[in-house]
Amino acid sequence: MQQIKPHLIKSFLLTVGIIVVSVFFSDNNSCAKTAREIDVSVDASLDRFRKEVKGAEEFLKSAKGVLVLPGVIKGGLVIGGEYGEGALRMNGNTADYYSIAAGSYGFQLGGQKKDVILVFMQDEALARFRASSGWKAGVDGSVALINLGAAASIDTAKIKEPVVGFVFNQKGLMYNLTLEGSKFTKLKK
Repeated sequence: MQQIKPHLIKSFLLTVGIIVVSVFFSDNNSCAKTAREIDVSVDASLDRFRKEVKGAEEFLKSAKGVLVLPGVIKGGLVIGGEYGEGALRMNGNTADYYSIAAGSYGFQLGGQKKDVILVFMQDEALARFRASSGWKAGVDGSVALINLGAAASIDTAKIKEPVVGFVFNQKGLMYNLTLEGSKFTKLKK
């Protein structure tokens, strides 16, 4: 078996790093989806969530706001990043459009596409989120991340957190499932 030369590894890591940095520091609207494209993908994601998770419909009805980010892309090899766009729904209507972005460094390998839903259960938490110019999970507010197993269900009586997060519809393989450090930024549409 032939060994990979150290200079090739460094070149590869540098290339991945440049790509990740360019994605996160580019203008949000340069690769942004249209409002219509986002709304269609948000509708599909919410339909999937309601079908796959027992109790989802009742839970979503009790929410003050629901941020849906379908098709969030996450990838990394030592240096990683994630990006996606979605919509904040209030009373079933789109109120604003948002992006999610995160960068990381450390032990990570793989790529993944996933849907992320943040459910705001309290008016105060939703107001703080909407007033922020860049809300960061774990810094500006904590998110109780609910792990949905094979027989997914939500027990609304047990969930009392102001912001509840769900990650589902995962495709690919990526170590490390978290929203900590993810930044949510309002898009201009």
